[in-house]
Amino acid sequence: MGPGVDELDENGVRRLLAYVAAAGIAGGQPVHEVEADTRSVGRYLGCPDVQVQGWPTGVVVSLGGGTPATFESVEGTIRLDQSATTARIRQQLLDGTIGPVEALEQLRDLRSIPPRYPRLGLHGGMVCVASGIALVLQPLWPSVLFSVLAGQVTAGFIWLSGKRKALAVLTPFLAAFVVALCAFWVARLGLIEGPLRSLLPPIAVLLPGALIVTGVAELAAGAMMAGASRLGFGTAQLAMFTAGVLGAAWLTKVPVDQLNNQIIPWRGLWVPFLGVLLLTAGMSLMESIPRYLVPWVALMLATTLTFQIIGQTVAGATWGGGLLGATVASFGSSVIEMHRPRLPRLVLFLPSFWLLVPGSLGLVSLTQLGAGTPVAGATALESTGIIGSIALGLLIGTTAARAVGLLRRSRTRRPGARRRQTF
Repeated sequence: MGPGVDELDENGVRRLLAYVAAAGIAGGQPVHEVEADTRSVGRYLGCPDVQVQGWPTGVVVSLGGGTPATFESVEGTIRLDQSATTARIRQQLLDGTIGPVEALEQLRDLRSIPPRYPRLGLHGGMVCVASGIALVLQPLWPSVLFSVLAGQVTAGFIWLSGKRKALAVLTPFLAAFVVALCAFWVARLGLIEGPLRSLLPPIAVLLPGALIVTGVAELAAGAMMAGASRLGFGTAQLAMFTAGVLGAAWLTKVPVDQLNNQIIPWRGLWVPFLGVLLLTAGMSLMESIPRYLVPWVALMLATTLTFQIIGQTVAGATWGGGLLGATVASFGSSVIEMHRPRLPRLVLFLPSFWLLVPGSLGLVSLTQLGAGTPVAGATALESTGIIGSIALGLLIGTTAARAVGLLRRSRTRRPGARRRQTF
């Protein structure tokens, strides 16, 4: 059993809870889930009346009504290995196997954890991620080769934006413009088919699909301020990507028929699952995922893809795949964490967004709308349905997992956990 909470005064406890909440938000967790997790940690620290309010850019925590509050800003996102560290610390606090002082120190140093593969992770990971997504979205070998090469352009912009903060604002536009320019030029030479869909894999890591879907889920869960701001920011980023693609299309004078959403069927079910393996390898390099989590990430991605195919086949529409895939991804990752707390739900679940690709479909629809293609309205309606179905699947999966958790806790109490003395 770790040291008692009396090693921290009330200010220290508030800071600890604020760090826990801020790390969850920085990792991409919806704010209503972050608030629930923070209150759970507060109860185990002997503070049953914790009040917490989160936004995508910060969090406010107090130990009760009418008591002082602490604000902690969220300065950008964190990698999946840092999210795994956050989940481990939170679970150890609940189990009583780490003291509050040590937990506070580890969370304070969270952002200073270096990436496991500094340069190889970015460029080598982008090769795997771009080729893996290409095998799912546009399974033609010329498109896969183009994605591998163009992905290095995106990797270069990511690296530069980390060094020059002013460039980070323009990265969505610049990356989309350069990659689209290359795609339209290569398509004019007759080397690739469907340039609009072929340009998506190299820039998919930057698309705000997860941001938009999370915002919709937060709105549905009642977190109106967080959901509206996240949805607005994601939509603005998507508009910058669209401006880059449209600018490249105008400059190269691309015919309107080249902007159709030309879908190439898989030549065998092994193709998308090979894409899943490459996607897992790439994310492990780029996000420094701990080695013991890599097989579980691959399992969740393969399971999500399987149910995505089943849902799309049964419903006869892409929204069915998004709904069932997101439900299984959310529910499965939550249930795995219940039985194996060392396997954090967020780390297992978030990679599924790169497979469900809501941001890619949103970019396609906005580009077609801007270019005035005949099928723009149908594509936009399809993209809206897919984003909504993924958000709904996220809520269904999370709610079902919570029901399973409540049933499990009603049958057996967590061993070794006890409440600490209340302030």
